Amino acid sequence: MKKVNALPWILLLVFVLGCSKDSNDGPTPQTIDKSANLLATGDSANDLLSNDNFDSLHIEVAYVQGFRPTETTMDAFEIFLRSRTFKTSVDVSFLELASPNEETLILEEIADLENENRTAYNEGTTLAVYIYFADAPADDDDEGEGLVTLGAVYRNTSMIIYESTIRNLASRSNIISVSDIETATLNHEFGHLFGLVNLGTPMVNNHEDPDAESHCNVPDCLMQAELQFGGSMMNRLESMASKGLAATPVLDPECILDLQANGGR
Repeated sequence: MKKVNALPWILLLVFVLGCSKDSNDGPTPQTIDKSANLLATGDSANDLLSNDNFDSLHIEVAYVQGFRPTETTMDAFEIFLRSRTFKTSVDVSFLELASPNEETLILEEIADLENENRTAYNEGTTLAVYIYFADAPADDDDEGEGLVTLGAVYRNTSMIIYESTIRNLASRSNIISVSDIETATLNHEFGHLFGLVNLGTPMVNNHEDPDAESHCNVPDCLMQAELQFGGSMMNRLESMASKGLAATPVLDPECILDLQANGGR
């Protein structure tokens, strides 16, 4: 019977097992759980307003190079957030991005850009929100009819601001600034993330516009539907400024009552 030298095979087996053991010693990649940031608009209204689950709020502002919002806008936006929530901490980080080189943007493309670029997600007791300032207008804009969109929300912690459209509108006015339009748009869209109107935050009293779902029917309220669109927004802001009033609309008592009933200030 032919004898087989088993030593080389034993040594090979030991070597293979040793390599296998060593490969498991390295760090295991951490998977980010994004599921809580991929819900429907309004689903995180109570979490944004109250401190029951999250006591800190982190805003990630992603912007195309050259389209960063003004410091005046961001200061006013932080005041708005602190005035309506009980968060003990509100911080903002900025993420500069290259242009996607699109003439217009549909929400599906915007969501894809978020998936590629967003870095801030809920972690521990910090709730994260992503805001994208774009260099292209909305795909369904009709400038000839004066119908242009200034901002939109598309998930529970995601929104887009059409910054190029805002700057175009501001350039046509002698009394309304880029910051005026940015602030009104940001606050309006974040009102939707807060669940207004009847979009995750129940109404204490009925004040939803029957002709514009998820918007307020109280005159001069921040959550009126016209504040989402360029021409109507400009008319409102210029009218307020001409009367010596602050250019940025505020929430009416009904909207504030709703927020307070859902854990906000």
